[in-house]
Amino acid sequence: MRKLLPLLIAIAAPMSMTAGAVDYQLEVLAEPLEHPWSITFLPDGAILVTERPGRLRIVTSDGLQPTPVAGLPEVFSSGQAGLHDVLLAEDFADSGILFLSFAYGNDDENHTRVVRARFDGQALFDVTPIFTAQPPKSGDAHYGGRMAWMDDGTLLIGTGDGFYFREESQNLGSHLGKIIRIRDDGTVPDDNPFVDTANARPEIYSYGHRNVQAIVNDRDQGVIYAHEHGPRGGDELNVILPGRNYGWPIISHGKDYSRALITPFTSYDGMEQPLLHWTPSIAPSGMTLYDGELFPQWRGSLFVAALAEESVRRVPMLDGGEPGAQDTLFEELEQRIRDIRTGPDGALYLITDEPEGQLIRVAPVR
Repeated sequence: MRKLLPLLIAIAAPMSMTAGAVDYQLEVLAEPLEHPWSITFLPDGAILVTERPGRLRIVTSDGLQPTPVAGLPEVFSSGQAGLHDVLLAEDFADSGILFLSFAYGNDDENHTRVVRARFDGQALFDVTPIFTAQPPKSGDAHYGGRMAWMDDGTLLIGTGDGFYFREESQNLGSHLGKIIRIRDDGTVPDDNPFVDTANARPEIYSYGHRNVQAIVNDRDQGVIYAHEHGPRGGDELNVILPGRNYGWPIISHGKDYSRALITPFTSYDGMEQPLLHWTPSIAPSGMTLYDGELFPQWRGSLFVAALAEESVRRVPMLDGGEPGAQDTLFEELEQRIRDIRTGPDGALYLITDEPEGQLIRVAPVR
């Protein structure tokens, strides 16, 4: 059963917009979800939610369905490892095809993997791997896993550096710490930036990333945004361009968890600067570009879910592509927010990364 949280919060409009307030209400659509990681919306109005231990759940107007989707691949679940993103094919209404990213393997040898599968409403069929990050790594941290479609129908996949292997982010012979671009069958586009580079992985689109946590395609502006975790501080929001080096670990605005200096450089020739960075760390996770009708004051803003800060940052994008003054939202939940999406109804949907997490709808006060 749905329940309304008794929260009617007035948030001051940013200076770049008309003065006023935005009143919203938070509605819990489903709980408990075990460390939910990603959400997507089905054409029939249902919502798919991944749970990190390896389950794909269905939420309908009746709430969380008791039986998880059948036929999922085997998932390595430990620490940060588990089932991560879910993404529908752009022709899903006709094909029933979806994509899942997850950790695959064991503690000694594991990978970020993406599979393609057919969904019939209850189970997955024809589950086929289309990408497996190489080389294998050990440990259970920094997988990335977010996915997004480009305008040409190719698929972007963010990976992580594996935590213990930060130097791999600069190694074009490794998929670790990269953004990957492939076709939906796993083949490599001919115009990828390193297709003709000796010893480079041809799937690489950009490199020098630490742990990519969201990718958003602003189709109107022709811009790809991605954010990633820094170490102790230095979380980044970047504009992603093909073949560019985003610097990790040669440049960083953060320090190591021990407070030791990772690098003396915050900039370096040939390496991209972030559009913005967060210090102290907010631990960004999930992001949406709001283009709905329910909150006209928020149109054109990026909404960034934050784990450590237990909030959502609203980042208005100004003319010229620069970020405006940020708002901090939904702190009243006091939960780690893992993902945020714009629903087909124009509401915002978010999930909380807790042992008994929630799927929450954010809409104007009725």
